[in-house]
Amino acid sequence: MLVDEGLELLEESECRELLARGSIGRVGVSIGALPAIFPVNYVVADDAVVFRTGQGTKLEAATDHAVVAFEVDDFDRLHHCGWSVLVMGTANLVTNPAEEAVLRRLPLRPWAGGRRWAFVRVPIVFISGRRIVHGPVEGT
Repeated sequence: MLVDEGLELLEESECRELLARGSIGRVGVSIGALPAIFPVNYVVADDAVVFRTGQGTKLEAATDHAVVAFEVDDFDRLHHCGWSVLVMGTANLVTNPAEEAVLRRLPLRPWAGGRRWAFVRVPIVFISGRRIVHGPVEGT
């Protein structure tokens, strides 16, 4: 469904499919009243986005059960097209040893150096997506 010229709203099923195919996204948290966005590699497991982190802002958001935004996208710079999927949910630190053992078997290895010992889950409470589409150019 086109929402305006050049943007198409994606169905929930397509949003979930695109989200599951990705591996790098951005998690948005609040620091004070200011937004902060951090790149993370991730997987989708049990209807949640899961990423690993160490001490810092993302871990604090998870231990505070903060509502966060997570975004993944893909773009073709040459053809000026692409898509974006947004997830919102409450970040949670995984503390259950059995759940952590399951997550350790997933293909989720931190790309960045340092100790990324914590697993953070963001259950998919809200998901939406948009695609840039090109129709006929006016006046041609």
